[in-house]
Amino acid sequence: MIAKLVIIGSGPAGLTAAIYAARAKLHPIVITGFQWGGQLMLTTVVENFPGFIEGLMGPQLMDQMRKQAERFGAEFIDDDVSKVELTNGTKKVHVGDKVIESHAIILATGASAQWLGLESEKKLIGRGVSSCATCDAFFFKDKEVVVIGGGDSAMEDSLYLTKFASKVTIIHRRDKLKASKIMQDRAFANPKISFIWNSAVIDVLGKDKLEGVVIQNVADGKTSTIQCQGMFVAIGHKPNTDFVKGQIELDHKGYVVRKKWSQTHVEGVFVAGDVHDYRYKQAITAAGYGCEAALDAEKYLEAKGIE
Repeated sequence: MIAKLVIIGSGPAGLTAAIYAARAKLHPIVITGFQWGGQLMLTTVVENFPGFIEGLMGPQLMDQMRKQAERFGAEFIDDDVSKVELTNGTKKVHVGDKVIESHAIILATGASAQWLGLESEKKLIGRGVSSCATCDAFFFKDKEVVVIGGGDSAMEDSLYLTKFASKVTIIHRRDKLKASKIMQDRAFANPKISFIWNSAVIDVLGKDKLEGVVIQNVADGKTSTIQCQGMFVAIGHKPNTDFVKGQIELDHKGYVVRKKWSQTHVEGVFVAGDVHDYRYKQAITAAGYGCEAALDAEKYLEAKGIE
């Protein structure tokens, strides 16, 4: 038996696509990955997703979206995809020792934030350590925070954080920024923003919540401690597209290229969420893209006469 639709990914994009596809009687199979739920599984309270006045925990939101998709008949496989065969005909998805054939596929694998790689950092993600200023800045009202990075994303995050935080310190391992001139000028002109140059964070302090960071000067090796209540890592995201390289068009950063709407250049393969969207990177925009991909997949299958 060949499935009508396989959805790869289980963040807001994949789960929204599953809800719409299941309600359209497409009987979607969702390959969640071992760590299902996307980046929201690493967050605490989500307050900017419409419909939840008091906010709710990121994992709780993902759990509710999954149960909603299951209610309409979506099938979930909690495993990782090891390989795909994206031909213009029937596609094949390799999951464990199984091969699932499908008429259509939605890629919703998202993008992973690049972290510093410190064990102490990992323990405090969601407890003062974040990779999304627009998601979490509100929780740092009148607090001191640090931002790691020197590109446009770091400047954008820092400027946004000044709306809430009392002080924003940008820590950069070089002596000049990589950001565009206009973003640099805006950051330098903001009185709430200060800079620490030629330095890298080598440890994150705190047991249950962030209390500070230890930095090391890359030139002379001297270390110092900065007291802060928030640390925002803005050194980029990596789209989860390694498993489709060579089979689908990617841009120079590795993000999936959309041909028209949610369609890719491979017939019957659609894309949704942060795996192509490197601009907004919000749960609500990912959900919107998931809706779009499901509707496009439904129209594609109807046009092919696949009931």
